[in-house]
Amino acid sequence: MLSGQDPLEWRVRKRWLFSGSAFPGSGPGPGLLCARGCSRRCLLAGPPDPRCRLACPVSAVNLAARPEEERGGAGPAGRRPGKQEGPAGVGVGGTGTKMSNRVVCREASHAGSWYTASGPQLNAQLEGWLSQVQSTKRPARAIIAPHAGYTYCGSCAAHAYKQVDPSITRRIFILGPSHHVPLSRCALSSVDIYRTPLYDLRIDQKIYGELWKTGMFERMSLQTDEDEHSIEMHLPYTAKAMESHKDEFTIIPVLVGALSESKEQEFGKLFSKYLADPSNLFVVSSDFCHWGQRFRYSYYDESQGEIYRSIEHLDKMGMSIIEQLDPVSFSNYLKKYHNTICGRHPIGVLLNAITELQKNGMNMSFSFLNYAQSSQCRNWQDSSVSYAAGALTVH
Repeated sequence: MLSGQDPLEWRVRKRWLFSGSAFPGSGPGPGLLCARGCSRRCLLAGPPDPRCRLACPVSAVNLAARPEEERGGAGPAGRRPGKQEGPAGVGVGGTGTKMSNRVVCREASHAGSWYTASGPQLNAQLEGWLSQVQSTKRPARAIIAPHAGYTYCGSCAAHAYKQVDPSITRRIFILGPSHHVPLSRCALSSVDIYRTPLYDLRIDQKIYGELWKTGMFERMSLQTDEDEHSIEMHLPYTAKAMESHKDEFTIIPVLVGALSESKEQEFGKLFSKYLADPSNLFVVSSDFCHWGQRFRYSYYDESQGEIYRSIEHLDKMGMSIIEQLDPVSFSNYLKKYHNTICGRHPIGVLLNAITELQKNGMNMSFSFLNYAQSSQCRNWQDSSVSYAAGALTVH
């Protein structure tokens, strides 16, 4: 790769070089000029890498000209126009409207690594974990569940998804933290369909339109969307939990940035009206403590004994505060202990939404149902990630 060359452009250029084809943009035809004023015209003429599809979100001509298999789904592709490109590939602005009636899909980019890409094998795994869990008396209105590889957290997540009632659930909001791009607000996906090895999940464009009109959201690029795992790891479980009503529900994926406390309150207030609807389910994606040198976090309370017991004690302090449904106490806990709960902002949004509903007399309770660690840390060279699953019920 040449010094200073964009690594994404290099991946595309390399694949075209090795294919023996002429490089896109090297001759006359569509794609010579980027609609964003960007010099990376190679990304506009149909490169093989599907992650390049959002490089120019306003170029309908080039999208229509691309081979079917490069557009990520049945039917020709379409894009939502964007006004500018935000940091690290987060699309900012745009009208939220389509340039055509074509469907765009997000691939299951972590299938085959974080979980099996085989539909039958995945189905059997999920059934196995769910069969070992008891459901509570009341269906969940919201759940908190982990987003690690299923080998580590699949059994823990089952405790949350067992509480989902597919017979009443029609919309599923999935709030996941941003791991790879700087984001100070929340972002919506730019696609129509999220694929899973089980079946495709359809994004609710009506709700997306309502959220977009608030002016509080950005658009994430397809590359950002497919790189992020915090939402995707909930898609197979969502599909499994809803399989008996697979054609009767939609999803609303939301990428949550590093929100300030005031923004958590604002987004909580916004989402509270959706949380109040019994046909909606909120899925909050979060792991708990990331402990060890590789996470640059090594809090240790010697009075708890072994390191892993100190980690558990720290996590369960936070879990207890979440069960109290107190966003201010949760923020204070994070400020005091700096626990590396990666979904702290989605959790903060949920807690603030609950607080808003409690003002109107709504009676709710949250209970954690399972806790696990990827390994038991006993010395300073060890590392682990913690997982917790819980459910919010309305009384």
